[in-house]
Amino acid sequence: MTTPVSPRLRRPAANALGGLLFAAAWLIRGGPLWWVAILSVVMTAVRVISVYRMGGEDSDQGAIAGSRADERQKLLSVRSRALACNVAATATFIGLTFTIAINSPEWWPFVVILGALGLGYLFGLSSYGGDDEDGEAANAGASHITPSPVR
Repeated sequence: MTTPVSPRLRRPAANALGGLLFAAAWLIRGGPLWWVAILSVVMTAVRVISVYRMGGEDSDQGAIAGSRADERQKLLSVRSRALACNVAATATFIGLTFTIAINSPEWWPFVVILGALGLGYLFGLSSYGGDDEDGEAANAGASHITPSPVR
């Protein structure tokens, strides 16, 4: 399957989209902080250019930025995301506990974040968990273990 966007442009395009959405949110908000939208666009442009340039380099970071990472780099990325999720869940739980302790009415965003993290975890288990067919095949091979010829 071919995609219309080349691999080297995927990450810069995603960064550009996210930055422009963030800038649009500040612009729509208006008020005395409308200028943050301009700052956001400038910072997004700097980030997009740096990610694009990094994607052309022949290094680990360049391979990740250019969407051509190997298995080792993808495993590193998965482990880093898992750690980030654990840190986010811990920080959210601490924030929820603190807001409940001080009797603040602003506790519900923490519950929403914890719920999203939990649903994401369950979705990941259902998407990437083992199939019954694979598990049966692995267990079927375990009953045919041959003894070692060396005693």
